[in-house]
Amino acid sequence: MSRRKFLKTGAAAGVGTVAAAGTILSAPAIAKERIEVAMVTTWPRDFPGLGTGAQRFAERVKAISDGRIQVEYFAGGERVKPFDSFDEVASGNAQMYHGAEYYWKGKHPAFAYFATVPFGLTALEFNAWIRFGGGQQLWDELSSGFGVKGLMCGNTGVQMGGWFRKEINTADDLKGLKIRMPGLGGDVMAKLGASPVSLPGGQIYENLISGAIDATEWVGPWNDSFLKFYEAAKYYYYPGMHEPGACLSLGINEKFWKGLSESDRLLIEAAASMENEMMMSEFTANNGAFLQKMLTEQGVKLRRFSDEVYDSFGEAADEVFEDVQDHSDLAKRVHESFLVARQTYGAWQNIGDVEYLRQRNRVLGID
Repeated sequence: MSRRKFLKTGAAAGVGTVAAAGTILSAPAIAKERIEVAMVTTWPRDFPGLGTGAQRFAERVKAISDGRIQVEYFAGGERVKPFDSFDEVASGNAQMYHGAEYYWKGKHPAFAYFATVPFGLTALEFNAWIRFGGGQQLWDELSSGFGVKGLMCGNTGVQMGGWFRKEINTADDLKGLKIRMPGLGGDVMAKLGASPVSLPGGQIYENLISGAIDATEWVGPWNDSFLKFYEAAKYYYYPGMHEPGACLSLGINEKFWKGLSESDRLLIEAAASMENEMMMSEFTANNGAFLQKMLTEQGVKLRRFSDEVYDSFGEAADEVFEDVQDHSDLAKRVHESFLVARQTYGAWQNIGDVEYLRQRNRVLGID
């Protein structure tokens, strides 16, 4: 064999060998092990918006990972009781939960801020605070103390004020009422003489229809119509001071989270962020039509809280916030960060979105 022929055939063989070797060496680096995730929630299975949004997130993670990350979804009560979801994940018995952070305010009152608080942030303002106003860093500091990582994974927008058996004309009409209202909103009601209780969504109707509670808030027309609260209480009040932009959260066991690759963490963050936008869009698309149906077909009586009642909410909320800040340095820092966001974003929203909507609706005759 000539030297020229040897070099030609040898080079070709070498390229093939290198290519084969590259295939062999790169395969283990590309292939990743299958990851099994148990996800518990506080919502009933297939419940519109909240439950279906959580289920949609679980399916999206599987789809984006081409089935490598398998998320087994458990509705509230299927694996643990709804309000035991946090402990199930913090302990490592499950890897994820989907719920609302104010359910955990008994562990630390600052958790409420990462769902919603009275006279709080709208969905747009909340997103801005978490992503660009230092909110995520404070949330991480709080949750890490319990072994959990929190992410935004849904929002309901401004909620209704609730369902009442009687009209609420003055703050005195709230005294003695047993009302289902979790979070700091429930604390506001307590300051005004009501008796707030916290119930999972699946237990509200039976308590309202039996008279165990006199009133309840839940979310808004789309969700509320499926629970048929109008069968027990006809007065439907707005706007809800207690949940102006309720964030639904994805809680992840911190040890599990840190054990994931950076790309898998980004994958989960992307899926959660997409659901955060999808859920808000879905509520916006559905609430108006379902409200009209309840008004025209179910005899619901729509009422607006008077300024006097709303002023009483504000005064009570100030007292609640004082109590929260007294809890700890972290609670105080979370509240102070929230105040900066509310003032800064609220001033801009008033010039931008609020004023535009006022003028648009006036010109077009939209009530």
